[in-house]
Amino acid sequence: MVKVLLAVTSYSEPFYSDGKKTGLFVTEALEPFLEFAQKGYEIQIASETGTFGYDDHSLTEDFLNGKAKEVFENKESPYNVAFKNIKKASDLNPKDYDIFFASAGHGTLFDYPKAKALQNIAAETWAKNGVVAAICHGPAIFDGLNDIKTGEPLIKGKKITGFTDIGEKELGVLEIMEKDHLLTIKQIAEKEGATYVEPDGPWASFAVTDGKLVTGVNPQSAVITARNVIAAHESVNK
Repeated sequence: MVKVLLAVTSYSEPFYSDGKKTGLFVTEALEPFLEFAQKGYEIQIASETGTFGYDDHSLTEDFLNGKAKEVFENKESPYNVAFKNIKKASDLNPKDYDIFFASAGHGTLFDYPKAKALQNIAAETWAKNGVVAAICHGPAIFDGLNDIKTGEPLIKGKKITGFTDIGEKELGVLEIMEKDHLLTIKQIAEKEGATYVEPDGPWASFAVTDGKLVTGVNPQSAVITARNVIAAHESVNK
């Protein structure tokens, strides 16, 4: 049985200029969950504190619609049942997982760089030749995350993508991020010695695979990123 750790942010506080909260961007967990579940993978959801809240903007019709909305609104869906069983990362065995997938939302910029238990699971997954992946703002998990075997940044010398600086400007949150001393994903990539790969546009569906490392750029890329994760896992385990 392939085991997936689906990481979510535990930060859910007012963030946007309209006073709305950030938190977990729903489709960036829900759509990968559906892709992994379809493959029969066992999925454990965890945050650093064992708690979470949704990003208010992610619950609007612009982002949550169609099948995803049906799954989200069905309280008995496997997705919602899994979230009722969310764990505190430090309560899990970090060596249990074949895939580590960091879902996103701007909340990740606040807690992922300090989420030592989640980072430990990612590092142990990588060390046992598992796949490590992140979507949108999820690559914030790589800030300060080191390869256990080398002691170097896990993404050093690798190609990653993630939410664009242009996208932050278009959302009107770049100044808010600067005020809160939050790094953009591009800045995190540069800090950790990775090559940041820019998509054609901030809202294009786009993902990058570099061996066992898979990253996607935005909510529109959640499905393709999850499918690339599956492909990377199957490639490693031929």
